[in-house]
Amino acid sequence: MTDETLLALLDGNRAHTESIPDDHFSAVQDAQHPPAVSICCSDSRVSQEGMWDVDEPGWLFTPSNIGNQAWDEADGELVVNGNLLYPVAHTGTDTIAVVGHTGCGAVTATYEAVTGDGADEPPGIAKWVRLLTPVVEEGLASDAVDTDVDDAAVVNQLVEYNVDAQVEFLRESDEVPDDANVYGFVYDFQRIYGDDPGRTYLVNLDGETDPDAIADAIPAEYEPFVRRLLE
Repeated sequence: MTDETLLALLDGNRAHTESIPDDHFSAVQDAQHPPAVSICCSDSRVSQEGMWDVDEPGWLFTPSNIGNQAWDEADGELVVNGNLLYPVAHTGTDTIAVVGHTGCGAVTATYEAVTGDGADEPPGIAKWVRLLTPVVEEGLASDAVDTDVDDAAVVNQLVEYNVDAQVEFLRESDEVPDDANVYGFVYDFQRIYGDDPGRTYLVNLDGETDPDAIADAIPAEYEPFVRRLLE
């Protein structure tokens, strides 16, 4: 018997190919020069093209991993994740968006590991939990995260703390050009930041984390997009 999920995939691709014009890929047939790369968490509820309303190929480079981590490990050292660095190094991309999301399973798993409630993970998952562990430990030890709330609220604060940590890492890395823009967002589909599910809230503007300063730096119409959970 044919797997129903396979049929759904094939039907979806048929609908996709029937919906795009013949010249859909003409401008990017031989090369790509996306202005932005968005590093997001691997999650079925978080669509990178969807959150930015991107429907044309070649505009957004879209790597994802467990915990939207901008780094990876090579020879025992933290380096910029190659999936993110590739467009910066090779396609002229000069804007990096780090996108966490509310209710993040990766941050939850790391939080549970740090607090002693975590489960054993396969090596391919355990690696990313391990790399995220110092961020969660630092966040819990800091004054920024209020730990006198329920676990879900702690996790959402840690999501934002992690976004800040990833932005800082990229801004300090020698592998990222000084003139690159690095922005931090949290994609909210749980109405944690406001009443608009699916909004990406701008929490970090090239290292600036004060909401008033961020709001002053962008057009007034986007002020509702600026929110932070952390002080």
